[in-house]
Amino acid sequence: MLITDITTCLKNALAEDVGSGDVTTELIVSEGALLRGEIVAKSAGLISGLAVAGEVFHLLDKQIELDAKVEDSATVESESVLAVVSGSARSLLTGERTALNFLNRMSGIANFTRQFVDAVSHTKAIILDTRKTAPGLRTLDKLAVLHGGGQNHRQGLYDMVLIKDNHIDFAGSLEAAVRRVRAEGTTLEIEVEARTIADVRAGLDLGIGRILLDNMNLDQLREAVAINQDRAKLEASGNVTLENVRGIAETGVDFISVGALTHSAKSFDASMKWVG
Repeated sequence: MLITDITTCLKNALAEDVGSGDVTTELIVSEGALLRGEIVAKSAGLISGLAVAGEVFHLLDKQIELDAKVEDSATVESESVLAVVSGSARSLLTGERTALNFLNRMSGIANFTRQFVDAVSHTKAIILDTRKTAPGLRTLDKLAVLHGGGQNHRQGLYDMVLIKDNHIDFAGSLEAAVRRVRAEGTTLEIEVEARTIADVRAGLDLGIGRILLDNMNLDQLREAVAINQDRAKLEASGNVTLENVRGIAETGVDFISVGALTHSAKSFDASMKWVG
């Protein structure tokens, strides 16, 4: 069963597309007509969002049957049949575009994530997503990252304390910002952003368990790893690409957060082929 956040996303997407009704389908397709179709991959790659696509149809019509031929996270060849759908022609035609939009977006994110994961597989570095997701689609975007072999950073502003540069500047110093947080007695994990090696040292002196190394070059990352001596988990962040992620991982950091996973992934290409 899909979690409530995902179901809400799907309902909102259907409301956006269908509105007061699919006028073209209703004018052309008789109410009792039945249809059968195949969801087909038009390119090779990793699949994410097939269960989500199925739920789109079920929200429109509980009688729609979706027979999945692969599972999310599976890798397929071009022209592979991903699923067979059957039932009310009206419901299938109405839900087709919304279902494919989710499937193609999520599969695109999963494929892009897998490229980053593969690029650093010879190191200990873990690829993380960020909050740079499509508004309203965060849960789905982050699910696709998981299907691609990455891991999720915080879901939002509520489940982790991440003291960033603006918080530090407001408080007056990194130490002052940490002191304010700890004074409130939070039990959430605390991560601090380090813009300089001096910030890294300050975070370590404060006993912080996770430090974000913001836009540091490779020499700075290696220095941070050397002085850390495994006391804190180190996360590299800022302008990470497929071209530079390998070098970043080889510095010895624990995590690499990549905003591009969810804001720059190319959409996958899957379509619906009606077969009867």
